[in-house]
Amino acid sequence: MIGKLRGIVDAVGEAHVIVDVNGVGYEVQASARTLRTLGVGQEVTLSIETHVREDAIRLYGFTSEVERAWFRILQTIQGVGSKVALAVLGTLSPQDLANAIALQNWAAVEQAPGVGKKLAQRVVAELKDKAPALTVAGLNVPSAKAGKAGAAAPMPDDAVAEAISALTNLGYQPAQASQAIAAAMASLDDKVDTPRLIRAGLKELAG
Repeated sequence: MIGKLRGIVDAVGEAHVIVDVNGVGYEVQASARTLRTLGVGQEVTLSIETHVREDAIRLYGFTSEVERAWFRILQTIQGVGSKVALAVLGTLSPQDLANAIALQNWAAVEQAPGVGKKLAQRVVAELKDKAPALTVAGLNVPSAKAGKAGAAAPMPDDAVAEAISALTNLGYQPAQASQAIAAAMASLDDKVDTPRLIRAGLKELAG
């Protein structure tokens, strides 16, 4: 199985890209979001999901492991195949999708081509409990600012993970904690640290 490709973009189509790897051109299906970032002649590294069928072998390419993980888990939902999963990822970034699931915002998922209201509702409902780890990884966290004297500030993702862990230690379900932290992010702007996230998350849960 092919897990990664590194090469030069030879051509970009409506739904695929040709990646030249040492003279061999691989046709890779990708989301519209990913394709918009690619240009002919550009060096690219893509995480690959390989689907083997009786009549064909298809390669699906992603710019990150998180995006590939979402592609996989989306297809665990009834009615979501590879085409619909790519459409969702072409409409929503992994971060936006994670927030939509945490906040149960099915309307955001419905914006993807080929996704109706019922399917969008099924996606956010079923993945709320199945993918708390992906929700954490995909939270739309603002960039941290460097500390004084050149010291690096704590990574925002660490603060998010620690805040969710703290809430789960208090007895809340991971999905509840993820939802509360996602909602809290909207009110914290760039002031992201663990204590603020915990306080804001508890406020969301209490409300």
